Amino acid sequence: MRARGLSKRFGSLVAVDQIDIAVPCKQIYGFLGPNGSGKSTSIRMLCGLLTPSAGEIEVLGLKIPAQAEVLRQRIGYMTQQFSLFEDLTVRENLEFLAAVQNMPPRRARPRIDELLEEYHFAGRAGQLAGTMSGGQKQRLALAGAVIHKPELLFLDEPTSAVDPESRRDFWEKLFELTDNGTTILVSTHYMDEAERCHRLAILDRGRLVADGTPDELTDALAGRTLLVNTHNQRAARKRVLRVPGVISAAQIGNSLRILTSGEQSGEEIQQALQTVLQEREADARVTSVGANLEDVFVSVTHCQSSERTTASDEEVRH
Repeated sequence: MRARGLSKRFGSLVAVDQIDIAVPCKQIYGFLGPNGSGKSTSIRMLCGLLTPSAGEIEVLGLKIPAQAEVLRQRIGYMTQQFSLFEDLTVRENLEFLAAVQNMPPRRARPRIDELLEEYHFAGRAGQLAGTMSGGQKQRLALAGAVIHKPELLFLDEPTSAVDPESRRDFWEKLFELTDNGTTILVSTHYMDEAERCHRLAILDRGRLVADGTPDELTDALAGRTLLVNTHNQRAARKRVLRVPGVISAAQIGNSLRILTSGEQSGEEIQQALQTVLQEREADARVTSVGANLEDVFVSVTHCQSSERTTASDEEVRH
């Protein structure tokens, strides 16, 4: 799947702004970003449900949106909201989806039996979907999305309403699907889910601000990540945020996690923080720690905000 210059406008609102992506086969490609970053709009354009304002899309060798109807027979799509029929049983929901995919009964029956076993519904085939837990509904929706064995699966924040254990089980199913040849594009705002993706795109306000494997993104981080151990985290946070080069200071338990811009050397910024903190707390200690995806996300979205502020200032001056 490839997209070049993909954009979508709704009146004066630019929801997606000239993004370029390439999704490798048989991998999980993630869209990471906050609500309103353009994740859902991008997915809807990529699977042919929404016409782009500009740009080119090729999915499974098909030109989108021109060949969207052909594409829909080869993909699966799952939204963040449970979209099946709550007044139908588990089996009836799967039978309905098989019919939607034009599967003949001789193929649909064994496929449904296979999915009931694989997704742990063998003893619940006659249960009404509306009486199930959030995690069970999620598994049923995934089973329905893959009933026709799609080559490509689109998942739009599929785990936003389920517990952590159900999310882990769900991701194990996703890896099983990629092992069997399915390519998956999934949007999320959970950092732990983003770390599971083979490759990741970070979106912010409709723009693509970073793209790569989780390791590539953390290795390319320009700034430093530091940990401050002190007894008074709230007061310490106010002081360190005044230090030039500090992007963020987040309280993590009994410590502060500091992210810097990289404009100063690691030794310089660490010494500046140590000096500011020890003015009030002699026991404060600043140590260097490894970066994670949350640090990357904060850094790239901060840079994006800074660039837009600078551009706005330039417009005002002119």
